[in-house]
Amino acid sequence: MCDSVCMPTRTASSSAKPSTAKSRTASSRTTSPSTTGTSPIPMRALLAGARRLQPDLLALARTLVLAESPSDDKAAVDRCGALVAAHARSLGGRVRLHRQRAHGHLLEIRFGDPRATSRTLILGHLDTVWPLGTLPAMPCRIDAERFRGPGSLDMKTGVAMAFTALRMLQEAALLTRSCGHQVILLLVSDEEIGSPVSRALTESLARESSAVLVLEPAQGLALKTARKGTGNFRIHVTGRAAHSGVDFASGRSAIRELARLVERVSDWTDPSRGITVNVGIIHGGSRSNIIADHAWAEVDLRIARRADGPRLERRFLSLRPTPLGRDCAVTVTGGINRPPMERTRGTVQLFRLAQRLAAQLDWPLDEAATGGASDGNFTSALGIATLDGLGPVGHGAHAPTESVLLDSIAPRTALLAGLLAARIG
Repeated sequence: MCDSVCMPTRTASSSAKPSTAKSRTASSRTTSPSTTGTSPIPMRALLAGARRLQPDLLALARTLVLAESPSDDKAAVDRCGALVAAHARSLGGRVRLHRQRAHGHLLEIRFGDPRATSRTLILGHLDTVWPLGTLPAMPCRIDAERFRGPGSLDMKTGVAMAFTALRMLQEAALLTRSCGHQVILLLVSDEEIGSPVSRALTESLARESSAVLVLEPAQGLALKTARKGTGNFRIHVTGRAAHSGVDFASGRSAIRELARLVERVSDWTDPSRGITVNVGIIHGGSRSNIIADHAWAEVDLRIARRADGPRLERRFLSLRPTPLGRDCAVTVTGGINRPPMERTRGTVQLFRLAQRLAAQLDWPLDEAATGGASDGNFTSALGIATLDGLGPVGHGAHAPTESVLLDSIAPRTALLAGLLAARIG
């Protein structure tokens, strides 16, 4: 009921709007998100509602953390997804399961007006980097200041925040089946491993929407308006084996040639353009008294500008042996996985709206760029206004210290609800 979250009620008739906006399609220009410029529900009312519902939010987040869901364990991710689907249905969400064979199923959940073509997409994921059996060493618990556990920050608390924000808007009779707007919540199962099966669905739903809100954790206290794109490459060198004592001259060391190539690609780093090349894994040879006939390296590439992607991808894929290693063979596989999320006009408009809403809570909100990537990179590259970092504030994502600051949950849930309310109008 509305009284339980202390927010003004809108009737279904007063919130109804004609659904005249056309579905968005991919384009080379950035779409401008349509908003009312402010939330029709006062932000302090939303904050009070988020604080009142925080125990329920934490209970849901705890349930999800206890349902361990590593990306590479389909059954585990699907068990977590079943819990989420049941919760979504309890809130009146229209759940569609996109079944997968090798990965966890993808959850598409719709709220609001089923006929509306004015849409907002909320992006999240249920998979984590933590293997099954992590909980005994990294227990799920709440102490005086933090909520802890594997996946608590990245990003199960963010998922619980999204459901709570949607619940508040339903209880205020703003998000109804006749409100003229539709909110799509997409929760994928493979984000931590590069989104190999979910990318197409993410991009398809983004094309239906005029704005995308991403539930990844905050960058410090800031929202994320830019992210680097990512590429992954594997360089494999084939040499010629020989006994290192008896027949040294006949050998051609794949390791030495790989070392030369590592120096070459590392020199492509250009901080002034936001380009970094990191050779993170190297392996080669079989024994110390055998000249290595094979060696390989795995390379991480980060780019800040979309235009740099094709050029650097071509440079990697066209690598050839150096003059000193001309008798070796070089093979390179891989490519750009996620394009960069650049700071576009539409994204800035969404951020300015978030700033205005936060100011109503006397909360100075900043923006940040980060070298990490998310599924928001895909949507931003389509020209859809995308705002990231709307999840909680915390520490230690992908680390044993992973945790969420409890004090951050209610204000950021209120902000997410305010952004959605402003788009519904």
